[in-house]
Amino acid sequence: MKEKLKSYGIIALGSVIFGLAFDWFFDPNQVAMGGITGLAQVINALLPAIPVGVLTIVLNVPLFIAGWRYIGFHLLASSLFSMAVSSVAIDLIAVVYPFGPMDPMLATLCGGALMGLSLGMVFSQGATTGGTDIVARLLKLRWPWLPLGKLILVPDGVVLALAALAFGRVEAALYGAVGLFVATRVMDTVLYGLDTSKVAYIISDQWEALAQVLLKEQDRGVTILRGQGAYTGRDKQVLMVAFKQRDIVQIKHTVHQLDPSAFLIVCDAHDVLGEGFGDYQKEEI
Repeated sequence: MKEKLKSYGIIALGSVIFGLAFDWFFDPNQVAMGGITGLAQVINALLPAIPVGVLTIVLNVPLFIAGWRYIGFHLLASSLFSMAVSSVAIDLIAVVYPFGPMDPMLATLCGGALMGLSLGMVFSQGATTGGTDIVARLLKLRWPWLPLGKLILVPDGVVLALAALAFGRVEAALYGAVGLFVATRVMDTVLYGLDTSKVAYIISDQWEALAQVLLKEQDRGVTILRGQGAYTGRDKQVLMVAFKQRDIVQIKHTVHQLDPSAFLIVCDAHDVLGEGFGDYQKEEI
């Protein structure tokens, strides 16, 4: 129960940030927005009497039914909660404090970043804000290797085109495309970029001493790979070590201290699974 409350608290905060991003940056500057909220924004431009939040709820109904059928009840329940909070936040913030217009590009960049943060928070808890977010989750069932941010670009691109027609300004859609790009990059950073793991490949004549220090003194897992120098033809032992970003300075210092002439390659590593790192999750996004 404590974990569920924490999860729904994060979803609620992300949903409120979503509503704030819309009311502060997108709506007052007529910057088109993707997703069902963007579609609701288009309809609201044509029929101002219907609030964006109400339209968002109505348009989401068929998508939630599809999400329930193909993705499961947890997604439905948590996403309904997220959609309700974000929709209420959009209409409530607009009434309490109507934000004025600002420089469109500044609004696009800041709005996109804030939107990406909010979506990342919601998605990290296995929920969505509804709309094309659910479409993206359904697409991920077909193409699981693609990042969620890139999948969202597909349905949102269609909504941006409709927004250009509704607002009568191509600039609205172009600004929206920039905001969408920023949002997807920030969202993928929140979802995947927090996994700041690294992997190092160390080629050294002192490989035995290095392996012992890494294993016993620094408690690192070390794998020995067999290699051969293409120029010399000599056999080489390559040490492969996975570690967290915070340990990179210590690893470099250890290698330099034991063998200043060692050849060291450090690469980014994502989805590192195993002891000391993450566990496999079947429904992982």
